Amino acid sequence: MNTNEAKQILEAALLCATSPIQLRELMPLFEGQLNADAIKSLLAQLQQEWTQRGLDLVCVAGGWRFQSKPNIKHYLDRLNPERPPRYSRATLETLAIIAYRQPVTRGDIEDIRGVTVNSLTIKQLEDRGWIETIGQRETVGRPSLFATTRQFLDDLGLASLDQLPISSEEAGEMPSLDLLEHLTPEPEQPELSETT
Repeated sequence: MNTNEAKQILEAALLCATSPIQLRELMPLFEGQLNADAIKSLLAQLQQEWTQRGLDLVCVAGGWRFQSKPNIKHYLDRLNPERPPRYSRATLETLAIIAYRQPVTRGDIEDIRGVTVNSLTIKQLEDRGWIETIGQRETVGRPSLFATTRQFLDDLGLASLDQLPISSEEAGEMPSLDLLEHLTPEPEQPELSETT
């Protein structure tokens, strides 16, 4: 199998996939003809080849996937005029606290925010697949410990929590919501007028 054929196979598999694909899941495509290092090299070549196109090949927590470039987003939104759900500031603050301080309990979140956390906020984040219960703290009442999921990282286009922006926690402030801003709809872009 030559390099071009191998890249075409990888490209087709990734473009047709409905979710990110791990490197180990790509290996059966080549029935042992290529090892993991060779596939990584081909993926790097594909990344380079796609730099001038409307898609990027990226590695996120869930694996490799093609995704649209950020500057193309508002054009693609025209194809699907439905607006994604709008998240309240309280929901985004709760998510930011969990992302930066995980694992945390509901009590930890309430201590940081200074207000009671609505159980619907936690349920909304769990239903979205962004947080999950990973155990209980060994203390009175054994409260649930919350952490972010791989889906959270995939939706933000991150490979790991290390890629979260540096927060202002060291200064004793609330974790930054900057990264989460794109989870709510952006203001409408004015339509370009057509000239004849």
